Parts: sequence; structure tokens; C-alpha cells
Amino acid sequence: MNQPALPTKVKIVEVGPRDGLQNEKEALSADVKVELVERLARAGFVNVEAAAFVSPKWVPQMATSAEVLARIARQPGTIYSALVPNMQGFEAALAGGADEVVVFGAASEAFSQKNINCSIAESIARFEPVARAAKEHGLRLRGSISTAFGCPYQGEVPLDAVGDVVARMRDLGCDEIDIADTIGVSTARKTQAVMLRAAREFPIAQLAGHFHDTYGQALANIYAAMEVGVAIFHSSVAGLGGCPYAKGATGNVATEDVLYLMQGLGIETGVDLDQVVDAGLFISQQLGRKSISRAGNAIAAKRAG
Repeated sequence: MNQPALPTKVKIVEVGPRDGLQNEKEALSADVKVELVERLARAGFVNVEAAAFVSPKWVPQMATSAEVLARIARQPGTIYSALVPNMQGFEAALAGGADEVVVFGAASEAFSQKNINCSIAESIARFEPVARAAKEHGLRLRGSISTAFGCPYQGEVPLDAVGDVVARMRDLGCDEIDIADTIGVSTARKTQAVMLRAAREFPIAQLAGHFHDTYGQALANIYAAMEVGVAIFHSSVAGLGGCPYAKGATGNVATEDVLYLMQGLGIETGVDLDQVVDAGLFISQQLGRKSISRAGNAIAAKRAG
């Protein structure tokens, strides 16, 4: 039986400082966030999600985003990304020196209505001025599609609904599009079906898998996505970030676990696993809890002898 060819190299986008910390109860100081971003960039990530210019009323954890972007010592070759909901957010990201702005939409109509009180089409149309401004200023534009594999409100999300949002994001001029399993419900075959449907609208080399580990399926989903040609994945150091739609559930897949998988498969990432384990121990200590990363905890225990 012929095995599908896996990529020889993958890009890991580290989302802990933004997507991870955003879902943590504790709001950390700018000092801690700056150190976390710097540690991760030194570990070799070519893309770190460092900030979100959203209302501090709704997301207090991101209130120090401007300060964090202003203070980090930049690593050459690293893209520092910021999530922006509107032009006000874009202007703040631009002033802060973000290299990439991230716009977002949902594949689930019910999720879009419940989260931002408008339809998917309306939500993405709102980003047209942001997309134009990003291009004018030479910034990368990334689109993120939540609930692409399942929704906490409507359940199943049709494949064509995902394809439709991918096409809308493509038409905005996105350089990369993230397909996100926001509630972590996908399994391997479904992952492949969704990714292949998305690839009918946008080059698979520029699609990213963003998997949450709510049901313990994230690594299997990453492997399944690689089998169909996906080579960009998001992960969060120490497994930062819970899932707001599933009580007590873990959030993003832990970066250390993804790196351990890639190392075992002989797939190049350019990231130093030991340095990421250190960063995971650092941020877990700041949060006063143990890392959720199994590989990170196993490596740390082995070191301790």
C-alpha cells in the first residue's frame, strides 16, 4: 500500500502569546508577555502571534498589546502578527509595527450571529478596508476561519460553507488562510475532507491547520492534514488557552507535542524543542499551573532526573 507523502518541512505558527493567553483567566503583565514572545522568537519560530487590538472591555488579557509590540526585541526573519477586528485595530497594529494582520470570520452562520451579531458575508465585508490598507502598507494579510469543523451552536458545518468563506477570504487578498477547529471536534477523515474542500478555493500550500485538542484528536488531525498536503500548523506553547465553549477543555494543541511529532517523523521545523520546553515552563510558572503539554512535561521530568 502506498503511503501518502508527508511534507519534508512544515511551518509552525506560534499562537500562545495571543490565542493562548486570550483564553486564560489570568491577565499577565506586559513584561511577562514580552519575555514570552522573545523566548519563542529565539527558539526559531518564523511567525509568532503576538498581539490583538480588540476591545479591552471584552478581552482584558490583550489590553497591553501596543506595549508588547513596542517593546519586543525583534528577531530578523520573524513575522510578528496581530489580530485586528476593524480599521481602528489595524491602525494600532500598523503603529505598533506588526508585520502581519489577522482578520477573522466563521464558517458557521449560527456562530457568526451569536458572536458578532451579523452574517458571515457581512462580517467579512467589514474587513475590506482593512485588507486594502494592509496591501497599501505592504503588510501580510492572514484570514482565520473559526468553527470550520463543527460549531457549538449549530453542530455540523457543511463543507461548502467552509469553501464559501475560504473564497471570500481569498477575494480579500489573504496571503494565508487558517482553517480552525475552534471546539476541537474534528477527527482525521473529516479533517482531510475539510482541507481538500478548502483547497478547491485556495492553494493548499497557503492553508494552515489550527486544531484544538478538546477531544485529544489534534495530533491525529495534524498528521491527517499533512497527508493531503497541508504544511502550516498553529500551536500554543504549553497548550495555553482553554476552550470557552467546552467547560474544562484544553484549547490549542501544545507546541511541544507538535514539535515532538515532527521530530519523530524527520520533518524540519527550524524550531528548537528544548527552548520551547523552557518557554512553556516559564509561562506555566507565571500562570501558577502545570503545562498541559505532555511532551513538555515528559522532557522536563527527564531533565530533572
